[in-house]
Amino acid sequence: MEQKRILMLVGDYVEDYEAMVPFQALAMVGHEVVAVCPDRKAGERVATAVHDFEGEQTYSEKRGHFFTLNGSFEAIDPASFDALVIPGGRAPEYLRLNARVLEITRHFFESDKPVAAICHGVQILTAAGVMEGRRATAYPAVGPEVTLAGGEYQEVAVDQCVVDGNLVTAPAWPAHPKWLAAFLEVLAKQEAAAGA
Repeated sequence: MEQKRILMLVGDYVEDYEAMVPFQALAMVGHEVVAVCPDRKAGERVATAVHDFEGEQTYSEKRGHFFTLNGSFEAIDPASFDALVIPGGRAPEYLRLNARVLEITRHFFESDKPVAAICHGVQILTAAGVMEGRRATAYPAVGPEVTLAGGEYQEVAVDQCVVDGNLVTAPAWPAHPKWLAAFLEVLAKQEAAAGA
């Protein structure tokens, strides 16, 4: 597969694994991943959070690492990217208030480009108004938002994902193996369709 340019939208308290693992894994297989955050430039950092499942009724949250951005948000031209990745954590709840974040997100749907969102990352999709008639999963607490946004929420095991056309979603980081594999398949299909 030829190298793809993949945009990743992150913010403070993005889920640590959900930013680090896709960023590194997609780069490892040869793609260029550009991570950006509103009001930050390449070389600046965001704080991450670690969400864990320890037996309580909801996840626990601990301070994670710093994640260094390699792109500047203000310079982003979504048309220059082949795909979009949106990690979860607490970042999506405030990123979805940024009109430019929503505009960028809509570009990928309007252009029928691959989008991978995990956990609370789906909150950005619901706020962008792109879920009408789409099947998706997310962290269960985000399920009502998917439904209210006109999507069909799919409840799946925490280590599974849902693929609906070019949209790949998952409930949380235990789904990384399935979610990333499915996203790579969608990228390969897009390439094959472009070459046909």
